[in-house]
Amino acid sequence: MRYLRRAARTLLRTPFVTAVAVLSLALGTGANAAIFSMFDAILFDELPARAPEELVNLVSPGPKPGGSRAT
Repeated sequence: MRYLRRAARTLLRTPFVTAVAVLSLALGTGANAAIFSMFDAILFDELPARAPEELVNLVSPGPKPGGSRAT
């Protein structure tokens, strides 16, 4: 309990440092939640299709990156 009182007194003595710490924690938590919800919606939700397991990924034909060209 003594340590909590000392920590509270120290935080109240330096309001600018306390505000910066609280603001950075709030922004970091908000950004983490936003990024997680975006990845959750993109990667983990099923596609809105009748049979998503039958979907096929088609790519355009052509040279692949890093491949050698015939001359």
